[in-house]
Amino acid sequence: MAAPILVPHRTAPAVVRAPVRRTRLFALPEMRWAAASLVLFLLGLVAQLAGAPSWSWWGLYLACYAAGGWEPGLAGLRALREKTLDVDLLMVVAAIGAAGIGQITDGALLIVIFATSGALEALATARTEDSVRGLLDLAPETATRVDSDGFEVAVAVADLEVGDLLLVRPGERIAADATVIGGGSEVDQATITGEPLPVDKTAGDEVFAGTLNGTGTLRIRVDRRARDSVVARIAALVEQAAGTKARTQLFIEKVEQRYSLGMVAVTIAVFVIPLLAGDSVQRALLRAMTFMIVASPCAVVLATMPPLLAAVANAGRHGVLAKSAVVMEHLGSVDRVVFDKTGTLTRGTPELAEIHSLEPAFTEDEILRLAAAVEHPSEHPLAAAVVRAARARGLELPAVDEFTAHPGRGVSALVTGQRVGVGSPASLSAGRGDLDATVANMQARGYTAVVVTCDARPTGVLALSDQPRPEAETAVTAAARVTGGPPVLLTGDNSATAGRLARQLGITDIRADLLPEGKVEAIRALQAEGAKIAMVGDGINDAPALATADSGIAMGGAGSDLTLQTADAVVVRDDLTTVPAVIALSRRARRVVVANLIIAATFIGILVLWDLFGTLPLPLGVAGHEGSTVIVGLNGLRLLRDAAWKRAVRTGRP
Repeated sequence: MAAPILVPHRTAPAVVRAPVRRTRLFALPEMRWAAASLVLFLLGLVAQLAGAPSWSWWGLYLACYAAGGWEPGLAGLRALREKTLDVDLLMVVAAIGAAGIGQITDGALLIVIFATSGALEALATARTEDSVRGLLDLAPETATRVDSDGFEVAVAVADLEVGDLLLVRPGERIAADATVIGGGSEVDQATITGEPLPVDKTAGDEVFAGTLNGTGTLRIRVDRRARDSVVARIAALVEQAAGTKARTQLFIEKVEQRYSLGMVAVTIAVFVIPLLAGDSVQRALLRAMTFMIVASPCAVVLATMPPLLAAVANAGRHGVLAKSAVVMEHLGSVDRVVFDKTGTLTRGTPELAEIHSLEPAFTEDEILRLAAAVEHPSEHPLAAAVVRAARARGLELPAVDEFTAHPGRGVSALVTGQRVGVGSPASLSAGRGDLDATVANMQARGYTAVVVTCDARPTGVLALSDQPRPEAETAVTAAARVTGGPPVLLTGDNSATAGRLARQLGITDIRADLLPEGKVEAIRALQAEGAKIAMVGDGINDAPALATADSGIAMGGAGSDLTLQTADAVVVRDDLTTVPAVIALSRRARRVVVANLIIAATFIGILVLWDLFGTLPLPLGVAGHEGSTVIVGLNGLRLLRDAAWKRAVRTGRP
């Protein structure tokens, strides 16, 4: 290992973080081949409908076969080497069989559908991996370690050991999970706990890797190595949950295997048995290819995809991006919605809620005017809330002198000859009856209390809180109505604050003081009770819970990159009322899918039986097959209309 670099006192280490590389849309070969197959298919279809020579559109369709079919075909051949037969290979064979009897358009469409599906799955996987790598970049690459002789040394974070002493200067990111042993500051730890406001940290308090230090300097002792930090565990939880979801596809694979073997066996039998009975090779082959066409699951595929994709497109127009048809299908099975608090049910920014005067000589406006004047030079989020409140009341702010920031405690300045302070109640000595009672009352009701002093005398207390979104109550009520289950509130904030918000919105199931692991455990506990969970969140700390839930929904306005990539759906306009609406739309899409499957199965069943036990003319077989495909396709596309979304919105209303 390279020798550490000695740096002069007061010189911060350079923190250089490479930008996260995100996989581009057409960087994946699967996406390029799928796009090529779609373009070739459309060109061939245009040439065919325009009456061009048959060799021209046949050539385009064959090129479509090659572009979209070589990869699933090759994968299917590899599976055959392992004595496994999958539907991908079966579809390629069916497409080739269709071309063999002149139905090349059907075969090319089948190739396009399967190539596009595989490409989208590959892109989603790549983007999630990019986001997990980006999460790990939250922590800086280097830290300032203080040796036993007092020297400051810039070292790699990966080389930190438990017990190392670190110096964290203002504005730096904290390099490791640690305990504060000296200094004081406010730390923005929303990435871990979801708390909307920076938290004051002094000796004995815990801090987390990847969180942002405020205006003070901290001396901290490392509690965990980099690979064991909370932020590293978040990334591991996301990957673990994604792997668990993938295992649910095992049942589908079993069905595909049985269907593939059965269809191949019957096709061979349809060809061989007539031959043994004395039929000609041409007639036997025609019957077998007809069976291959009518038994092809094109209608079944279209029975499922158009309704779901139409619902995806409709929801997208109204501000909800579902990442796939599978996501839209899963949303319809949800029976409980779990909401994060900060940035999801609330705006994520503090607002002044109350002013309490402790001295009759000071009115509410005078207390707010003095506090806003002192807070105006400060960059603290609470200071901005106080200044906004003063401006909203039209108060004129006097000039201040000798402004001083006291990290972890507050600020002070001279205002019209008085020393005015604004800060945490903890910075004042206890035993002041009226003050202590007022602060305790505010904190018990879930507010953040800020004390205003004049010449060291407490004159007033400001209550600040993160305000709920205007539509939050409507969305919570609608979610309960659509799913039939009571909503749940999960938050890293304290119980008093969570309880106050829950009472406002009508939520009775509250889980507070949760780190990311706690949110995951809460989701799993609900799932263990048999519930299908949709989790709605916005922060990095919500990403593991979003991945663990049956359906994860991210708020797109302030959502972190990892959250947006982990979630199954994104609320682009941050309108919570779209959450119950998209669940209702998904439920309708599932009903349309069931109806389409019944239609498709009926057509396929009749045509297959006709071909097996009678003589089904090829044109009639193709007409029946394509007719069922058109019917289910048009039925599914009804969900593209705006009326479908309006109906979904009405479903959630009382």
